[in-house]
Amino acid sequence: MSARPSRLSSVSEVGLRVALLSYRSKPHCGGQGVYVRHLSRELVALGHHVEVFSGQPYPALDPGVRLVEVPSLDLYREPDPFRTPRPRELRDRIDLLEVATMWTAGFPEPRTFSLRAARLLRNRLGDFDVAHDNQTLGYGMLDIQRAGLPLVTTIHHPITFDRRVELSAATTWRSQLTLRRWYAFVHMQARVARQLAGILCPSASSARDVVTDFGVDPARVQVVPLGVDHVFRPPSLPRTPGRIVAMASADTPMKGIATLLEAFAKLRTERDLELVLVSRPKPGGQTEQLLDRLAISDSVRFVGGMSDTELAAVVGSAEIACVPSLYEGFSLPAAEAMACGTPLVVSRAGAIPEVVGPAGECADLVTPGDVGELAAALARLLDDPDRRARMGSAGRRRALAEFSWRVVAEATAAAYRQAVDVRRGGDPDADR
Repeated sequence: MSARPSRLSSVSEVGLRVALLSYRSKPHCGGQGVYVRHLSRELVALGHHVEVFSGQPYPALDPGVRLVEVPSLDLYREPDPFRTPRPRELRDRIDLLEVATMWTAGFPEPRTFSLRAARLLRNRLGDFDVAHDNQTLGYGMLDIQRAGLPLVTTIHHPITFDRRVELSAATTWRSQLTLRRWYAFVHMQARVARQLAGILCPSASSARDVVTDFGVDPARVQVVPLGVDHVFRPPSLPRTPGRIVAMASADTPMKGIATLLEAFAKLRTERDLELVLVSRPKPGGQTEQLLDRLAISDSVRFVGGMSDTELAAVVGSAEIACVPSLYEGFSLPAAEAMACGTPLVVSRAGAIPEVVGPAGECADLVTPGDVGELAAALARLLDDPDRRARMGSAGRRRALAEFSWRVVAEATAAAYRQAVDVRRGGDPDADR
């Protein structure tokens, strides 16, 4: 595994035509949407032509980036998720596959999006130099690769981790059976990943996990960390005393929100604190039930659907940011908090230690899922304003030095050129 893509001379000065493929890409849906927006913007700034092919929910893109809509049946849209489409909505066999998979408790989007994207690209092969799959890993990606279009794939982390965590949290055989069926697409992703020519991962930790869980050849994997947008900066206004912030892209066990809520409840008995969660809990779900059981609803506030500028203001308003996840393939929330100069308490899990650096410098690290240890670490940091200031300053320096979307785009474009050169039969080591 290499942390730096090869530099190539054969196409190094030519702007590339890039098809960036992502089955759902709205930034508020999670890190994959953030990745699509910022990478595409920086690639265009470097002189490349980028078209984003996306299913619903569609992304927010910057000027100069073209969106190619790849409509699905949008079966999970609000306010009617798991809806049954009307017969007139079914256009072809892919639509039938999509609804049949949902009816049998599976998650169809990665496979069906990949098939639709491959169908579109078959008629536009001459329009692009390279395709970039943003962790769809559907069978259609192999069709694109076989059609002769160089393909690069980003795997943020193998979804095997999500599946293991959710299965371990399931309390009945029925819920376990439902989860196994929902995550059946992971087997497809592993089979596809093993056949891909070039893979990018955002951390060494994620790369190791992709190699282990998906059986990928490590020689095909390169590490390209993610970036932080420039709007994430220290606040101009005073921080709110006693405010803790946490960002969770999904209300799932893997994000560790239950651990944080229990730790917060312990601290709340003796302190005047507020917890701001950048998340949307499932109505009537486990998070809402836990809030009621812990009797902390009046001290916990949920926010969401914000712009990057608004999110940066929230993160910068807190005295402490917390990332309690049981696993992360990179952890944009940690990097964004550091850019805001907000000290961190984070789980010692996945790539999080890799992102925050040496323990105690920008963040205190705790055992994932350990309520007592998390509560104690938060208490120590709340009681030490000088240390919070030192950690915040160190985090800001680290974010500026390590996490730049421009650097991400340059490294990704180098991976594109390597894929193009290999497809053309050139020597990928020519300019080393």
